[in-house]
Amino acid sequence: MGVIAAQPFDFPFEPGQLGLVMIDFQRDFMEPGGFGESLGNDVSLLRNAIPAAQALLAGFRAAGLPVIHTRECHRPDLSDLPAAKRDRGNPRQRIGDPGPMGRILVAGEPGAEIIPELRPQPGEPVIDKPGKGAFYATGFAQTLSQLGLRQLIFAGVTTEVCVQTTMREANDRGFDCLLATDASESYFPAFKAATVEMIIAQGGIVGWAASSGAILEALDG
Repeated sequence: MGVIAAQPFDFPFEPGQLGLVMIDFQRDFMEPGGFGESLGNDVSLLRNAIPAAQALLAGFRAAGLPVIHTRECHRPDLSDLPAAKRDRGNPRQRIGDPGPMGRILVAGEPGAEIIPELRPQPGEPVIDKPGKGAFYATGFAQTLSQLGLRQLIFAGVTTEVCVQTTMREANDRGFDCLLATDASESYFPAFKAATVEMIIAQGGIVGWAASSGAILEALDG
């Protein structure tokens, strides 16, 4: 049994049940010219999460613990993209349209790939998801079951959308969830701060929050 110093209280964990979930560290969200920037966002803010995410990746890999990556993307024929999602944002550039890094948020296109700094290693599962949460219309639940995971550390972008959605879905399914605060980011700092508060409110109604340093210290211990 290990313990991570966290909010709202310490997070006890069993190493054999613990995994790292890396949410949507994709070029279309994090690099200039991608979908995130087309919506008017400052993508440089998301890059603040990279050093802590790199440290977590290295720590989990060194400890021999599972790492799972997700990508938000759609089939090339867009059959899994409802109009309610497509008809948002900048009307001049929608999901599926040509962009500087290929068709926006389409599986197999350069923009949908995970950034080089956080590229998955061979054998690490990569879940392509058509929604904000990683459980919807994916094999994420089966992957977690196959790996024997019940406790999940989350890093990724953006904190208030895909990261929080997946944490809430996981909590509803009985998983213990902890947000690595410095390894997640938002285009809107106030949104990130509010999300962390919501996660740990009311005795951790969604889960826990801790720094990457606290997580890695517990793994080393």
